[in-house]
Amino acid sequence: MLIHHDDFKNHDMSKLIKGAVVPRPIAWVSTISKDGIRNLAPFSFFTVASMDPITLCFSVGAREVDKDTLANIRETKQFVVNIVSESLANQMHETSKAHASEEDEFNLAGTKAEGGSFVQVPRVADAPVQMECELDQVLEVGKGNLVLGKVVGYHIKDEVYYDQDKVDPHKLKPVGRMAGDYSYIRDFYTLPNEDLPK
Repeated sequence: MLIHHDDFKNHDMSKLIKGAVVPRPIAWVSTISKDGIRNLAPFSFFTVASMDPITLCFSVGAREVDKDTLANIRETKQFVVNIVSESLANQMHETSKAHASEEDEFNLAGTKAEGGSFVQVPRVADAPVQMECELDQVLEVGKGNLVLGKVVGYHIKDEVYYDQDKVDPHKLKPVGRMAGDYSYIRDFYTLPNEDLPK
């Protein structure tokens, strides 16, 4: 099947895109409002934008623009990207729900917090990796917003760190986002690989 962009309106392109661009890493973004209310929300349109300076980016979609995350980042210019491990997946899911602005998602999800070392934003204490960021810019892309933040602090659990600045993927146990579900990321292989299906 071929779908021309003129025919996109006749298809659920959201499902077709999200079903093909998988598995996606999840940025579990913690922020704080100017009034001190802690917020925590996951975003799966997430990647590294630059390594010099080290810059992360995640997209706040059109349906998510009313989330507290974007408003808090615009106000404080700070956020933390926490990596979701399997043991935190249920807590992450709870924070994906629409909660009132005055609610503290850390409390609602039963998620332990620790203060930031370089930003005034709490980190997910049990996340294997936590990256403190200062806002670089917010770019409007269509009806969405692309948030870019420079990493100013990097936290990694001792059990995940190995062999001179490597992250052990077996112990990281990251959660991948599929179309509507999630995936384990546990099996790894190198290339070339003659065992792959032809």
